[in-house]
Amino acid sequence: MPSPSPTRSLLAAARPSTLRRSLRPSTSATPVSTSCISCRAQRPFTTAPFQRQEIDVEPVDRPRWQQTPRAMVAPVRSRPVPRDNFYKVNSDPRKLDEAYNKMLGKGGDKMLSEEVKWLAVTHKSFDHGRRGFNDRLALLGKRIVELQTSLALLAAPKSPQPSWSDEYGRKPFQHPALDGLPNLTEHAKRETLDKRRLANLAQTYGLGGVVRWKPKKSDNLQGSGVDTVMANTIYAVVGAIALEKGGEVAIKTVRDTILRPLGL
Repeated sequence: MPSPSPTRSLLAAARPSTLRRSLRPSTSATPVSTSCISCRAQRPFTTAPFQRQEIDVEPVDRPRWQQTPRAMVAPVRSRPVPRDNFYKVNSDPRKLDEAYNKMLGKGGDKMLSEEVKWLAVTHKSFDHGRRGFNDRLALLGKRIVELQTSLALLAAPKSPQPSWSDEYGRKPFQHPALDGLPNLTEHAKRETLDKRRLANLAQTYGLGGVVRWKPKKSDNLQGSGVDTVMANTIYAVVGAIALEKGGEVAIKTVRDTILRPLGL
């Protein structure tokens, strides 16, 4: 029997050594430095709290009427500051309390909370309305004043009416409760609550020196609508009293501080 081929014997003898060489670790790979591992293990971790640099989170104790909310302040002013239209408003709480005492009587400065006292005398033109304004309070107060004005006109003495005769002998219905009905006309009501009369009344109480607003032209307050601003301030004070003290106190305030000085 012929012996196996010498070539096959050589291949068989070489296979185990080749397999053993393939299982050995490669010496051509880059060795991992043990110093890097030790550096990572020894690297200290920071324990300082995370701080945001973009947002200021410091607490602010000042009330809103005293400063503009920071979230409503633009980082850059888009329009230049006008140089010839400066109008200084009141920021003294004592002066505001004096105006309330003059309007509402002794203890009038204690009738409303501090924030509402400033809100009632702040027009929406002041600081672009960012500190709050009195439009809603004025709307409520105006409805109360108008209702009490109508009731006062109904209770007013009957105005003289021209006599007339009917050819058929008819007589109109008469009742003591209807004697003041001829006084309740749109003209009479508008004349009683004219904004100029209310503005003069507000100046008498000293509200002109404490109302916070921004006139269009500081050298022309009448042209900027000062009468409307003063009238709305009186309405706003009535609305604030109605919300915080109730309807009865607001009605008494209207009769004593508005209708009676106006002659009703």
